[in-house]
Amino acid sequence: MADEELQRHRAPEPVNITVLRARHLRGSKGDGLSSLVKVEYGSNTLGESAKVDSTSEIAAEYNFNAKFDCGFDDPIVLDEIAFKPVLVTVVEVLPKEKKQKEEKTVLLGQCTVDLLPLVHGETKYKSTLIIHPLPGSPLESIPADSPKPEIDIVVSVTEALLSEDQLKESNLLTITVEAAYSVPETWNPTGTQYMYNITLPVPLTNERESTVVLSNGILKAANDKEPPSKQKKWPAPAGAQGGAIFIPDKFVQAVSYDEEDGELACKEDREFRVEAETEKNRVIWNCERRCYMEPSAVQSLQTKIAHTRLWPVELMRMPMPTAAKAKGKEEENPIFFHGVAYVNLAPLLYPGVNKIRGAFRVHAYCETEMMEKTKRKGGLADEAARMATSMYRNASPSIKTSKAGKEEKGGKEKEKEKDTSKKPSQMLKPGQQAPDAMSEVEAPPQQNLEGMQYDEARTYVILEFTLQRSMVPKRAPEELAKRVAEYIPPRPLFPRRTNGAQRAVEDFHKQVASIGTMVLEEFRGMFAGKLENGELPSSRDEQEDRRRKLLYELNSSGKYFAYKEQLKHSVVKIVREKYLKTSAFDNKEELQAFLSDLYIFLVDQMHCGLGKVLSLEDETPVPAPLTDCAQLKHFAREAEVNEDFELAAKYYQERLARNRNDADHWFDYGTFCLLINDVSKAEECFKETVSINSQHLHGLLLYGVVCSTEERNDVAETFFETATCVDQDSVLAWTMLGLFYDGINQDIQAEYAFMQAQKINLANAVAKMKQQQATEQAAGGGDTKMGEEPASEKALSLENQRVRSATSNVLGSKVGSRPGSAEQEEQHKEPPVPVPESSIFMIAAEFLLEVKALQFCERTLAHELLDPRGGPSVAYFVALARFKLQRKEFEEAQDSLNQALLLNYQDANAWSIMGHLRYLQGSMADAKDCYERTLAFVADAREMHAIYLRLASICLQDGEFEKAKNVFLLACKHSPSCISWLGVGIACYRLGELSEAEDALCEANILNNSDPEVWGYLSLVCLHTDRQLEAEQAYKYALKVGLKNEDLLKEIHKTQEQVGFGNPQF
Repeated sequence: MADEELQRHRAPEPVNITVLRARHLRGSKGDGLSSLVKVEYGSNTLGESAKVDSTSEIAAEYNFNAKFDCGFDDPIVLDEIAFKPVLVTVVEVLPKEKKQKEEKTVLLGQCTVDLLPLVHGETKYKSTLIIHPLPGSPLESIPADSPKPEIDIVVSVTEALLSEDQLKESNLLTITVEAAYSVPETWNPTGTQYMYNITLPVPLTNERESTVVLSNGILKAANDKEPPSKQKKWPAPAGAQGGAIFIPDKFVQAVSYDEEDGELACKEDREFRVEAETEKNRVIWNCERRCYMEPSAVQSLQTKIAHTRLWPVELMRMPMPTAAKAKGKEEENPIFFHGVAYVNLAPLLYPGVNKIRGAFRVHAYCETEMMEKTKRKGGLADEAARMATSMYRNASPSIKTSKAGKEEKGGKEKEKEKDTSKKPSQMLKPGQQAPDAMSEVEAPPQQNLEGMQYDEARTYVILEFTLQRSMVPKRAPEELAKRVAEYIPPRPLFPRRTNGAQRAVEDFHKQVASIGTMVLEEFRGMFAGKLENGELPSSRDEQEDRRRKLLYELNSSGKYFAYKEQLKHSVVKIVREKYLKTSAFDNKEELQAFLSDLYIFLVDQMHCGLGKVLSLEDETPVPAPLTDCAQLKHFAREAEVNEDFELAAKYYQERLARNRNDADHWFDYGTFCLLINDVSKAEECFKETVSINSQHLHGLLLYGVVCSTEERNDVAETFFETATCVDQDSVLAWTMLGLFYDGINQDIQAEYAFMQAQKINLANAVAKMKQQQATEQAAGGGDTKMGEEPASEKALSLENQRVRSATSNVLGSKVGSRPGSAEQEEQHKEPPVPVPESSIFMIAAEFLLEVKALQFCERTLAHELLDPRGGPSVAYFVALARFKLQRKEFEEAQDSLNQALLLNYQDANAWSIMGHLRYLQGSMADAKDCYERTLAFVADAREMHAIYLRLASICLQDGEFEKAKNVFLLACKHSPSCISWLGVGIACYRLGELSEAEDALCEANILNNSDPEVWGYLSLVCLHTDRQLEAEQAYKYALKVGLKNEDLLKEIHKTQEQVGFGNPQF
């Protein structure tokens, strides 16, 4: 605020417009001409230059300077600089003819100078602009291949209009109004001409708003097509004509429907929009209005958007103004077809978002509705009409009004004064008294009948709001990564490198070993014959002789020298790293002492190195584990299903023991800790996950979930945001971020996150459809019908149809009419847009159920129920049943499953969950029936392994051993485990198939050699096959690992008594 006050007391700053030169000009009477330039800003003429002679080859050197003062006491001055251009007109001065008092002039062309760089803090810039010819100008006749006339202009200020702090805190709002489509059918482009105005309020300060008016709308017929590149126009071009009304190098960017933020971006609206934009009349603006916003205005805009979300944009039609304003009377500006579009600007409060664009429905203006939706009393139509009239008159060149015209105007105003109640779109404002006849009674609000035609025609307007910088900054990925590292410092994956001295000694050992191996190979090569025959003498003289021969061979062949060179580098490293000697010695005594110490050390280390190589003790090889980490995870999940949490923890811990630097191992153990409700240990596991791998998406999400559960929302937000930066195309990450914001009542941020997730989910569906189509085409040999276009291509390129020329049928039809023939209906029938297989909330729910994050899961399922794209589906009820089952709420789970089966009686997942529910309730017969029904379906359920195990165990209990054996074998076929092979062994044992039972039990023992029941049944098999030693050992191992199955123990003891062995106590 202090900076703003200082700015307002600052002296006006002169803005200098220097016109340097113009090139390639052409006059009325050939190449040679005299010309001058006229500089205007708004309604003020800043000056004219002197006459300058030039030709098409020689430039016109004007070197003319004009200026105007930029005051700082009112922010509207800077706002005008942002959107008002400087108009430069090049005028040809014809030589005087005889008896002519004044020189004649011809307007050659115009250009507009954009002052926006001044608002961005620049102090000087140069522009080379095209001079656009005016109607009737000689410049119109310049051939297309000739150089175009151009002019050099320099804009400068002594000191920047805005300080560095103001540049950082202020903002620039750019409003682009493209067109209104599907306008009322009563609007006729060939009839009476009208003005079409768009108006909206924009904060100018904290307490003041400016009325933005864009009044240059043009009604066009359906067959009057727009060019592919649409250049934007100035909102207040003053006296500019022709090409000068366009903003240099500013064009409307084509955007697909999928990228829009408006009200008509759904797939259901696309057919209507294609029809409206190609076959119906429309009003075109293609106008850009920039609004400078000082810091207080930015804060005001942010507060108002957060309070109401909706921003009113009014649309109206009014008669073309007369040439000049009548004197003595206040001018009437009748308003017709008063409508309003309520634009949701809430996305501008999303982190990092600075632009929204879309199609917004136009509704009949109603003050009551305006008050309810935007908390504003009344609209801006009257003020906008006055401003539009003034802008029209300022833009009209050479306005001359006759006396008769004034009298006629005065007569018309008298007629209007007699009956002012005939304006069709005017409404009585609240508290306003009616005419005399109704002064006693309050008049009912007049209906806006003309405005209702907008609703009947489904009129919509294309708008774009762009901020120079987002109002809510988004934290950069680098900042998020830094904060994550502050919360969880990354752990090095590998141990620290050893110090230099130790590494030098280790390198010496390696070189000694390498040289020793080569010398040994040389020795074996020299005496290979005697070595093979075992005739190598071992006497002392013979050994000495062999040594001399070896040394001679090494010296004469040069190998000895090569070995010394190989060893030299490692010795140098020892001298430098261990003894820290890097310079020459001063005296020989010191050198000799050092060499003695070094020699002793090197000899000792040589013996150490050779001792490692020539050691005769063979280390016992460690056998490779028979199970890998993936199998251990499978065994742990199997133990979870059987609710043997101690065994599951053992498997997870074994995975960690094998590799503590694997982030997935820690993550899986953390999810298990969530299952057993050990939140503190789960947090440590997820912390280790992120410490090892800071890009681990699921680890970041679940650490955020844990922090959110403990109400550490700042930390949780950091990790959820980081997850969206790690994988920006992750539906899960954006959905989880939205769920987090929803939990802390930040509705706007939650809405943005969910919207991003929806976009990515739809894009994934489109990509999947394209891939399927490509696969089908490849499988079919690539044969496609001529003229056929894939549905996904059409879905992605619908925007092309908006700028495409209308078909012959449309051109031949009446303007504004709807296509009535079957051929036209078929022509405009669009293929269905691909629908994602799962909603964003179901994707999140599936993940949360897998990782046992039940608190967020409940919130997710609530959103799925209320989401228009979701609702009570089979997948929803199955997920809800799984959620209730994990919380042991069996009755609620039963209700959810009943609802799922009502919707789809053949859903395999619903029947499998029903089987689990009955199994946990102890209703084994019902559970068996559900499991058997699940196996009978063509499609597999989600957890087939658990179904196999539980169904087979029920069959074992019921004495159906053959059936149990077959089902257990199915489990072994898909994912073998100790429990599945144990089941096969038990079934085979009960069937008397002892050999098969032993094989199955051995497989189970290989996968888990500490399962007591496996050892117990192995003991039984050995007892029945008369193998006393094996039976006794198996029995001892069963007791050692803790066999607690009383029935099995009794059976073993009984069998031991029958055969008379197997128990050491006998």
